[in-house]
Amino acid sequence: MTQLHILDLSSNNLFGEIPKELEMLSSLLELSLDGNHLSGYIPREIGTLSNLQRINIAGNNLSGLIPGHLGHCVNLQYLNFSGNNLDMSIPMEIGNLRSLQNLDLSQNFLAGEIPGQLGLLYKLEILNLSHNHLSGSIPSTFDDMASLTSIDISYNELEGPLPNILAFRNATIEVVRGNKGLCGVIASLDPCTTTMSKGKNKHKKLLLILIPTLGCLLLLVVGASSILCRRVRKTEASSVDGSNENPWAIWSFDGRMVYKNIIEATEEFDVKYCIGVGGQGCVYKAQLQTGEIVAVKKLKEAPNVKMASRKAFEREIHALTSARHRNIVNLYGFCSSSRHSFLVYEFLESGSLKDVLSNDQRITTFDWNKRVKVVKGVACALSYMHHECSPPIIHRDISSKNILLDEQYEAHVSDFGTAKVLKPYSSNWTSFAGTFGYAAPELAYTMEVNEKCDIYSFGVTTLEVIMGRHPGDLISSLASLPSSSSSNSIASCSLKEVLDQRIPNPEGNVLGEVAFVTKMAFSCVSPKPDHRPSMQQLSRTISAHGLIMPTAPEGIKLEELVDPTCFIY
Repeated sequence: MTQLHILDLSSNNLFGEIPKELEMLSSLLELSLDGNHLSGYIPREIGTLSNLQRINIAGNNLSGLIPGHLGHCVNLQYLNFSGNNLDMSIPMEIGNLRSLQNLDLSQNFLAGEIPGQLGLLYKLEILNLSHNHLSGSIPSTFDDMASLTSIDISYNELEGPLPNILAFRNATIEVVRGNKGLCGVIASLDPCTTTMSKGKNKHKKLLLILIPTLGCLLLLVVGASSILCRRVRKTEASSVDGSNENPWAIWSFDGRMVYKNIIEATEEFDVKYCIGVGGQGCVYKAQLQTGEIVAVKKLKEAPNVKMASRKAFEREIHALTSARHRNIVNLYGFCSSSRHSFLVYEFLESGSLKDVLSNDQRITTFDWNKRVKVVKGVACALSYMHHECSPPIIHRDISSKNILLDEQYEAHVSDFGTAKVLKPYSSNWTSFAGTFGYAAPELAYTMEVNEKCDIYSFGVTTLEVIMGRHPGDLISSLASLPSSSSSNSIASCSLKEVLDQRIPNPEGNVLGEVAFVTKMAFSCVSPKPDHRPSMQQLSRTISAHGLIMPTAPEGIKLEELVDPTCFIY
């Protein structure tokens, strides 16, 4: 297809290597292979595609070095290799890409120093080199990067002064966190030392490095025979029922005992204790010696998924230690050792929302009151994450399989392995994450993470609760229509047509609640992100006023009740 301009195979389940034969696509302008399972090396033949303007191969399992031949793609404006296993140094040939505006090499294993040639990218606006192993200082050539507005170099091994440019002056400490010894224009950093005090401060720096290093070595010697287990600090607030009982206190926080108890309770993670399987690992049910039942999520250990699982492991810990809410699953603790790495959660008796909806026997007890309660709980959790956490947390994988229910059918959002903390003054572009069928449609052409992605997934999940099945066919039929005819089509759809017919239809007050929830869901799945309400708006409406319309209009039958998107309350 030598005349092809755009090749987009993103967000599929493609395996194998990127074929060298892509060099035949001499007219190609955009190449998108992100969000797959591609492995092997980046073929240097891509460098022959001199017309390329965009390359996105983020979120794969690619390894090896970044080919210097990319420097021949002089028309490139967007380059995203994030979320792979690329190593070695950043090739200096990237400095030839003078049209480049967005460069993302984050979440790899890149090492060595940042090449000074990057400072020659005078049109570059967004640069993300975070979560690598880059060392040394930032090149002085960065002083002339006036167009750079967003930069993230966090979690590397960089040191020395920051360039006094707009990108750093407007940034927060988050964009440089996790480095050796950076100093300069960001308010939270130490000011850089003057020339006269350099010799004096060298000894101070040596002590600052030497003392913690010796301390770490001492700790390693003391703890060499024990398993590394860490307990997540519990909040001081009591649980919903007023009980402050903490089963972890029974063990006196003995990490070795906790580890041993879990291994024994699951018989070394025997398959018979497995109650769920996810992208990063399996979940086991474990009854400990204290009688406490917990859920244990064990990471996969296969080499090809180990790094992705480790990143998800760290993201989940970070998110759940930052977020505490009655509708978010409680993380009790986590353990990381050479043999096993796992997270320990509260065990929720009723399993996942997906389990309940797909079980014809259990569905008979999942009445409309319980369904509305589940929707309210998820809305409250997302509102808390988006608007009360600082910085905000975006879940990125809201779906029926990640909503857990307790005995009272209270919803608990779980599985934060793909969660992203939004960083102010920083790029929030990333590789695809989520579950197909629940992910927002705009993720097909942009990888920018914001709260609107969660809101769309919430809308799909809410419709699934109302319909008793995934609403894919309904959403697809509406999305395929022009915007003008789409609203007319929705208006002609009666509420009865979308209700789960496996249980009796709602009546009275409950009918009004179900109608409102359905209206809310349709507004959330709008194909235009700006048309979706915020979770704060939805949660406040529910919390402050109950439901806007607690009862169905007098004299109106269910069969006559049109889809709630047409209601005006």
